[in-house]
Amino acid sequence: MQKAGSRARFGFLVHDVSRMRRTFFDQALKPHGITRSQWWALGNLSRHAEEGMIQTELAKVLDTGKVSVGGLIDRLEDAKLVFRKSDANDRRVNRIFITEQGFELLERIAVVGAGLDEQLFGGLTEEELAKAIDVLTEVKSNLRIALHGDLDARTLSDADVSSQVAAFRTTRRSGKVAAPTVRRRTLPKGGGPV
Repeated sequence: MQKAGSRARFGFLVHDVSRMRRTFFDQALKPHGITRSQWWALGNLSRHAEEGMIQTELAKVLDTGKVSVGGLIDRLEDAKLVFRKSDANDRRVNRIFITEQGFELLERIAVVGAGLDEQLFGGLTEEELAKAIDVLTEVKSNLRIALHGDLDARTLSDADVSSQVAAFRTTRRSGKVAAPTVRRRTLPKGGGPV
């Protein structure tokens, strides 16, 4: 498989595996009365168990809006999985904490997740998993750099894109697929944000 084809295939596989894994976990967690967004919120809140999190912090981590997170927190609070407490430094701000019942649910989810992982990774060696982790970690690092503006994917003009599409079509017909060119910005000293 050619380089550009391998990269496209990798992207499709990452997307498909992620989507299918979410569906698989959703089905397994349904009998426990919790949705993916709820357990994802609880998992993130558990990383800040001592100090809690404010709604805007949680919204950022979950990559969603403050209003959506507000409704999610309301549902978790109604289920007695979290509680709100006024911030010690700013009474206008509430911090969200997990209840004991919330932690118990996270423990059950961890057990269910471990069983699901046994099925998902069946037939793979530890070395194969370690290599896959290395590859995905590198791709994630590249994405972080790109999202922080150190990789400028917008430097190609419409004319550049059109000419590269024409070249791509020509090379594809000849059986030699050329990868598109992306210009990189020079990283600041220290390597930039990661």
